[in-house]
Amino acid sequence: MLKKIIPFLVIATIITIIVLLFLSLASSQNMIVIKEGNLALKPLEMELNKYQDSDCGMVIEDLEYASQVVIPSGKTWFFHDHGGFVHWLADKEFKDEAIIWAMSRDTKKWINAREAFYSLKDITPMGYGFGAYETKQEGFIDFDTMSLRMLRGETMNNPLIKKQLLGL
Repeated sequence: MLKKIIPFLVIATIITIIVLLFLSLASSQNMIVIKEGNLALKPLEMELNKYQDSDCGMVIEDLEYASQVVIPSGKTWFFHDHGGFVHWLADKEFKDEAIIWAMSRDTKKWINAREAFYSLKDITPMGYGFGAYETKQEGFIDFDTMSLRMLRGETMNNPLIKKQLLGL
């Protein structure tokens, strides 16, 4: 009987050690995934390599394609690719009342993502291709169209869409 239980105890011990190791690493880096208290509902100052993307979990190393989702209670989530906030926000009950800030590629400042114009073929951290711009340019799309394309998988990660967009 003991011979049958020992392998399970060994596996359980190994899993426990791995989980504890990951938890200790995460807490030692003090990564920020969500911030509370943003009652002004404005974009927060972000320190590189200190924030974690709420959709994919990657560390935000560049603000070029960063975005923030803020809800009326003051909770703020962070993303390093605009397609990520679309994916993450899709099933949230607060998706329509959330204020979304996107870093503008042309003005280098935080802009309302719902009022931004989006390119389709930028080279973004997750490869979706949507760069946010304050000024509309030929071929750019609005927020609703970008969101729809993201949710349909019509991004630069899709080989057929990429070929079509790049004219290959």
